[in-house]
Amino acid sequence: MPKAHVIGLGKSGVAAARLLNREGWEVEIGDTKTSPDLLKQQQELAVEGITVKLEYSLELNDTELPKLIVVSPGVPWDIPVLIAAREKGIETVGEMEFAWRNLRSIPWIAVTGTNGKTTVTSLIGAIFQTAGLHAPTCGNIGLAASEIALEERDKETNSSHPPLEWIIAELSSYQIESSNSITPKIGIWTTLTPDHLARHKTVENYYNIKAQLLHRSQMQVFNGDDPYLRKVGETDWQDAYWTSIKGKDNLIGGKGFYIEDGWVVETQHIASVSEDQLIMPISALRMVGEHNLQNLLLAIAAARLAGIEKSEIHQAISEFSGVPHRLEHIRTWEGIDFINDSKATNYDAAEVGLASVKSPVILIAGGAAKAGNDQPWIGKIKEKAAAVLLIGDAASIFAKRLEEEGYSNYEEMGTIEKAVVRAGELAKQHDATVVLLSPACASFDQYPNFEVRGDDFRKWCLEL
Repeated sequence: MPKAHVIGLGKSGVAAARLLNREGWEVEIGDTKTSPDLLKQQQELAVEGITVKLEYSLELNDTELPKLIVVSPGVPWDIPVLIAAREKGIETVGEMEFAWRNLRSIPWIAVTGTNGKTTVTSLIGAIFQTAGLHAPTCGNIGLAASEIALEERDKETNSSHPPLEWIIAELSSYQIESSNSITPKIGIWTTLTPDHLARHKTVENYYNIKAQLLHRSQMQVFNGDDPYLRKVGETDWQDAYWTSIKGKDNLIGGKGFYIEDGWVVETQHIASVSEDQLIMPISALRMVGEHNLQNLLLAIAAARLAGIEKSEIHQAISEFSGVPHRLEHIRTWEGIDFINDSKATNYDAAEVGLASVKSPVILIAGGAAKAGNDQPWIGKIKEKAAAVLLIGDAASIFAKRLEEEGYSNYEEMGTIEKAVVRAGELAKQHDATVVLLSPACASFDQYPNFEVRGDDFRKWCLEL
């Protein structure tokens, strides 16, 4: 029996281990951490014949080396053990790539980009569901891709599952880096701004990783309002479908989706003749912000390229209320709206969050700081924030940067609990109608992920 090793005991890693086990591999899964939950999972997987090693890092000096290593999404692709494994000729793949090998007969829509991925993926999923298609979302959202592959295997013994028609996958640069054969039917690129540079070093490296996925896609859709994508698009991606909220003249190559007079319009440019048709009014979209109109266009492009009717798109968009942790309205307390934008884990996303709400606003920001250009974000703070409450490891760094940029109305609070209480007091003092958690930071200093951070914010807001 060939031996496989899975790195990381998260949702994706466990699903990959179960799928390997089902395929007849001898499976072990390792994680550097331990906890009561992980110990419980260790026992459950042992019953299935899967070995779990906690507080363990893979070493390749064993006499019996694995034939295959499957890597969970959060694990860097260039850690020494993975470089060594590749040098020894051990096949090393990401969990997404491994799932793809089991699901390649199904058409995929792959969504990537710095910001907007989750909203676009969720919108596409909602449209496909309204159209009556069995099209689960996976990757950074919804199920792990390997969970879908496991379900497909189970159909061989239980045919009650509906047949899979599409897979809608949100892929980060980490997942693309470790997946070199995923070939989507439709590839979508939302935005590109500097992110994850601690891992990818340069914007060019980051761009090239994402570009691999789009090059392998049968059809490509790009956000034509993103400055970086627009710049490279005019030379690299002229045959793609482009979208723009600024009208038809902004489409590269003449085919795509744009907004005009309050309507989403689809245009096909065939043999120098343009055919335009109205798809739906933008007033149907319940989410706020210009960026969400860009997200809307990308989702509609995917749906139309997949052959979905206009009426089904319109209905789905009308019923879509938004994505948790992305400008999510938690409650109105004494006339003040508390909004959870915990998913804003970098400066660009946090700037968009601020731009999308009414001013004056009381902003809660901070966490584990990331590299990037903070000036546009600080500019937006100066324009819209009556006060800023700083939390987490970045509090002192942000305080220093705000002082340097001439903004002094900030307080270091440490925790979200203290910040929420203080935000309510300050909102009354400044007649602010919005308290916004939009951290501009990763969550790992205080929370396992941005969702837990957003849930903590929700908890303290509801206790006011």
